[in-house]
Amino acid sequence: MNPISVIPLVSEKAYLQSQKNVYVFHVPLTANKDEIARAIEAQHSVKVGNVSTLVRKGKAVRFSRGKNRYPGTTTRKDTKKAYVTLSEGSIAVFETSEQKEDK
Repeated sequence: MNPISVIPLVSEKAYLQSQKNVYVFHVPLTANKDEIARAIEAQHSVKVGNVSTLVRKGKAVRFSRGKNRYPGTTTRKDTKKAYVTLSEGSIAVFETSEQKEDK
């Protein structure tokens, strides 16, 4: 069993979800929910309660090989996201470092 890499997603929507103890991660397309849960528990030392996944299809992109000749279309890569609900613990993805300035 190869360890998979899970990368936390940092966005406004992910920040609002983290207030409800749900964290969003980019995961490989081949990873299943059990592998994702084990990888997050190992990397962040937390207890995972639920994992929901979705595959976002790559957008269609137009390109040109030359000025006006040979137009073509292709698609970007598909990506997979995992919404992970924690039953115990928390992950410090959105750390706020408030610095007080003394003037």
